[in-house]
Amino acid sequence: MRILITGGAGFIGSAVVRKAIKEGHTIKNIDKLTYAACLESLDSICDHPNYSFEKIDVCNRDDLIDCFNRFKPDAIMHLAAESHVDRSIDAPSTFIYTNIIGTYEILEASRHFWKKEGQPESFRFHHISTDEVYGSLGATGLFTEKTPYDPKSPYSASKASSDHLVRAWHETYGLPIVLTNCSNNYGPFHFPEKLIPVVIIKAISGEKIPIYGTGDNIRDWLYVEDHADALLSVIKDGEIGRSYNIGGKNEATNLELVQKICVLLDNLQPQKTPYADQITFVTDRPGHDQRYAIDPSRIINELNWKPSVTLDEGLRKTVLWYLENKDWWKALQDREGVGSRLGKI
Repeated sequence: MRILITGGAGFIGSAVVRKAIKEGHTIKNIDKLTYAACLESLDSICDHPNYSFEKIDVCNRDDLIDCFNRFKPDAIMHLAAESHVDRSIDAPSTFIYTNIIGTYEILEASRHFWKKEGQPESFRFHHISTDEVYGSLGATGLFTEKTPYDPKSPYSASKASSDHLVRAWHETYGLPIVLTNCSNNYGPFHFPEKLIPVVIIKAISGEKIPIYGTGDNIRDWLYVEDHADALLSVIKDGEIGRSYNIGGKNEATNLELVQKICVLLDNLQPQKTPYADQITFVTDRPGHDQRYAIDPSRIINELNWKPSVTLDEGLRKTVLWYLENKDWWKALQDREGVGSRLGKI
């Protein structure tokens, strides 16, 4: 397939680009190259004949239409988004603009191109979203594709809005869409302001390891390469108009997760004292959702996909990668906001 991927220089986007190139697809990667983008994450495929990159803002419809007309994609995978909840608390307008207006602009550019090409039945618009649109779970239960939306942060509200736009463009204009909502991703090339890289970097730097509140918030963790595999399964075989929840079936409290990382570091890069001694509890994030957990039965049963990496396996791979690729993440440490506590009111 000829796939246009937005946000392909981001964490999940770059994993999808690498996986898609490996599978033999032709990829056009467009990215605005904001603070969280890192083209070095694509060094392994940047010279591949099936890969090309253009710096384009998804909010610029003219540039999008021009790119569509030149590349002539079979499918769009829309991953470009502002995604850090803490930053959305400090600067919600950026999230409204990129996640809502940006999605609107690329939907209209896609619809324009699809109509101009004669509305081919093979065309697909794949919108990649988050489980955070569903809000917070109690001690039991799982998010399904029928769970009502109940976003609690500016980030999740902006993603919920973009999901609604995508469904509306399908129902109103017939644009052939598929939609996915995923749980928390982790793995190599994760931008060093998110929880797992923060823990690794703080730990090996001898700094305090911060945990919000009491650390009892629960997340379902999905290894990023498993997610990329799922996304490509959906773009190829997903049913038009249908949404798919993608989860790792790996629930853990934030405290349990941090303790697992500390034990791994004790074994892989031992120091005089246990890394867990560096754990410190800090003021909780405003509106912090208590628990996320996804039921991925639909994608497992309909598309024969399932997560292949357990949390223990994935964390070991991730910790090893950060220990072996310090040049990659150290180069990002000077970017605005990295290493600072954000999202405090």
